[in-house]
Amino acid sequence: MEKQTLHPMVKLQRKISSLVESDIVKPEDSISKIALLLGNDWKYWKNELMEFDFSVKDPIRELLLVEDWEE
Repeated sequence: MEKQTLHPMVKLQRKISSLVESDIVKPEDSISKIALLLGNDWKYWKNELMEFDFSVKDPIRELLLVEDWEE
């Protein structure tokens, strides 16, 4: 049985989902709100999000709705 590697965006999505479940951020908050929480990694993740046509003004809810991160 082969082990599948998760797409990096799935890992980010899970991290953000955990933040929502912990009530640290809300689904209607903008994606930019997670910038402080991601610290030095934010620049990388911001670029990744932009490659998938996300804006930092988009609500976190939109990011959590993605089911397939194929490029």
